[in-house]
Amino acid sequence: MGRTREAGCVAAGVVIGAGACYCVYRLTWGRDESEKMWDEDDDDEEEESSDIAETGVQTGKGANAGMGAGARLHSDSKAKAEVGVELKSGPDVKVGAHSWAQSGGSLEAKAKALFSTLKEQASAKAGKAARLGTISGTRALAPSLPCPGGRGGGCHPTRSGARAGSKASGKSKGRARAKSTRTPATAWTVRRGKFNFPYKIDDILGTADLQKVLNILERTNDPFIQEVALVTLGNNAAYSFNQNAIRELGGLPIIAKLIKTKDPIIREKAYNALNNLSVNAENQGKIKAYISQVCDDTMICRLDSAVQMAGLRLLTNMTVTNHYQHLLSYSFPDFFALLFLGNYFTKIQIMKLIINFTENPAMTRELVSCKVPSELISLFNKEWDREILLNILTLFENINDNIKNEGLASSRKEFSRSSLFFLFKESGVCVKKIKALANHSDLVVKVKVLKVLTKL
Repeated sequence: MGRTREAGCVAAGVVIGAGACYCVYRLTWGRDESEKMWDEDDDDEEEESSDIAETGVQTGKGANAGMGAGARLHSDSKAKAEVGVELKSGPDVKVGAHSWAQSGGSLEAKAKALFSTLKEQASAKAGKAARLGTISGTRALAPSLPCPGGRGGGCHPTRSGARAGSKASGKSKGRARAKSTRTPATAWTVRRGKFNFPYKIDDILGTADLQKVLNILERTNDPFIQEVALVTLGNNAAYSFNQNAIRELGGLPIIAKLIKTKDPIIREKAYNALNNLSVNAENQGKIKAYISQVCDDTMICRLDSAVQMAGLRLLTNMTVTNHYQHLLSYSFPDFFALLFLGNYFTKIQIMKLIINFTENPAMTRELVSCKVPSELISLFNKEWDREILLNILTLFENINDNIKNEGLASSRKEFSRSSLFFLFKESGVCVKKIKALANHSDLVVKVKVLKVLTKL
């Protein structure tokens, strides 16, 4: 009976030991698979979750099995130590199992030797177990990732949080990756709020709607609404039937009032609207009250600016006829100075304006007597393109014709050496420059040069 009891105890010990070894092997196999999972960057969320559960970080079947086997083999304190067994690698487990199989003595001695080896291995990796234990089972949005909609695309809270935690765990086989220092974007482009403007700027409006736009323009102080209203009125003023309507609705003073503002954009849009309205002869009679102010502002504003170009276009339209040219005669020296200083587009526009004056013989004396920079002669140069050359040749041709028709050649003594008369007529430099253009490669320029030379 004693041998039977001893044999039963041995059999029970073998069964319990085998169960413990299987539990250790099972946990270690799960640990190896988990470490392989951590090294892969493109694994799925479900696989990561199951791996964490198998390693014993979260509650699961493997952890429960280990706890149960430990309880049957030893006390609760030793069972808690067994939880750390899961953190060792596969080869360590094989070494422990081999030492258990080869150790002699009783079953209790063999079990103690096995668990002594396992405890030593577990304590050696206690720091690693502590680091793994800090991973939370609940995923959160990683603070280093950009906000949804920011650069880098949207964020996925679950997946991104799991991967961020795995990279921070510091495993032996894991690749070291620097933590991103980029912070979520907090500054967004601020857009202007919607404004209460009832029409699109390219709508063709009727009289009632034009009245509404004028009322808005008259009452608002918002520069943005003023700009949109002026563009709307300017676009509608391109049609002849609306040119009369805006004048009859009292729109000219409302628009002209805004040329006094300091905002260059508002001034430019106001000039453009008045420019379209000035095509109408009756509107010109109303706009003439503001022409001197427009001229002064055009001369003193920033060179080659959009405001200056808009003002020059308005002045050019207002001087197409002879009725209001005398209002600008005091600015002739400024016009020629601007002709020399301005860029290509300013030169083109200012020459168109001066040509309007040269087509009125009554303005010839005032025009040729004004002082001009001597560098103006540089415009008679073949390096300029066709438009510049044609305009300066037309200007010279008109002035030369007016001097002959008005009999001003006989009164040359009344003009100073710095005057336009001396530069074009007496110096002879212009004639030499024009003759040099006779061989110009452009046929249109060549024909214009021959026409001018025949009139000398």
